[in-house]
Amino acid sequence: MVSRVTAPASTPTVRALVRGHRDLRLLLAAGLISMTGDWVLSVGLVYTVYDVTGSTLASAGALLAAFVPQVVVGLFAGVFVDRWSRARTMVVGNLLLAVGLLPLLLVGDSSRIWIVYAVLAATSVVEVFVATADSAMLPLLVPEEGRLPANALNGQVAQVARLVGGSVGGVVAATGGLGAVVLVDGATFVLAALLVHLIRTSTRAAVAEETVEDHEVSGRLATIVTEWRDGARTVARSRALKVVLAFTLITSVGEGIMGTLFTPYVKDVLEGNAATLGTISSSQAVGGILGGFVAAAAARHWTPRVLFGWGSVLFGLVDLAIFLYPTLYVAAWPAVMGMVLVGFPGAVVVAARTTLMQDHSTDAQRGRIFALLFGVSSLSLGIGATCAGFLGESVGIIPILALQGGGYVVAGLMVLAVLTAAPAEAPEQLSPEPAPRR
Repeated sequence: MVSRVTAPASTPTVRALVRGHRDLRLLLAAGLISMTGDWVLSVGLVYTVYDVTGSTLASAGALLAAFVPQVVVGLFAGVFVDRWSRARTMVVGNLLLAVGLLPLLLVGDSSRIWIVYAVLAATSVVEVFVATADSAMLPLLVPEEGRLPANALNGQVAQVARLVGGSVGGVVAATGGLGAVVLVDGATFVLAALLVHLIRTSTRAAVAEETVEDHEVSGRLATIVTEWRDGARTVARSRALKVVLAFTLITSVGEGIMGTLFTPYVKDVLEGNAATLGTISSSQAVGGILGGFVAAAAARHWTPRVLFGWGSVLFGLVDLAIFLYPTLYVAAWPAVMGMVLVGFPGAVVVAARTTLMQDHSTDAQRGRIFALLFGVSSLSLGIGATCAGFLGESVGIIPILALQGGGYVVAGLMVLAVLTAAPAEAPEQLSPEPAPRR
């Protein structure tokens, strides 16, 4: 039996995974390109909204427009992802995202800010399917023992995208405006779709078609509800998945706060501009890239649950330092250094959490479980964004931002208390009995 603290010695290195798995390289390259464009859009769009309106409520509105549709759609998107080819879902989704950004070219002043909200709402629905398919597909491209280093590598790709896209986003927004930002992001979605199209591995869930046939007489809507319940029961029966869900509920509230108030924090507290925001946002990527190597190496010595818990605690403590230091000294460089440092535990947390979810779910239900997580995350993000929008103007930016760091500390301690004190579960024990035929 593998220890709940130490990891198996057979865990492959990142280099071995990349060299030996062509389709993994394609998936990572597609993610790198599309996420770089996302960061260009994110930095440029959030800054534009706040710069045009000068309101934290308007910034919160942009986040809510993106996350509220995901609460409902996210709950059921996984049912379809578990039926469809995950690669095809990503190809179609990326192309739809490229087209969906075009209305943003019509935004010229605050009177058309509603277009931003409409586009964010529409594209967020598509992004649920793309993100769910991506998370469900990666385990099919690598051996089971290679999941944690593969997820760590995926996290490094995300941080490289953040480094490049965050830096470029501020510059593009300042020089070319929102139109240039939209065109850059749209082009990255098209390139990502082409790369995913080249993946050869079968990415359809093993029992997806059988599930459809089993419930054919029940009607399509009843089938969707039944399959969603199967996924929810899997989560309810797994201690690890329940802890991940609780962790996400807590920390996503903080991420909603962060998404709403970080731009005002840079602009008003640190007295920065769009370029400052881009630099600070991308600086976390430096630590994240290096942290990916740390996570992959740590996977050979400790289990995901240990890395998940301690990484979260460290992440929260560094975030608290970032948000509180301006009460004593106002300058941007400590925030840059802090964001580099927080990237290390951040990379470990992302890789360990994703691996835990993959290890405690079967391929047939993985899409539903990840979609449920995205839905819960979106709900919590919406709550955090709403609270931050109101409280940021009345209570102040720094006290509310501090809740984000505190949330990670509390959630990390919960992970350590619940998961490291109990034996590991096997995925085979987690799947509920097949739904009865009707």
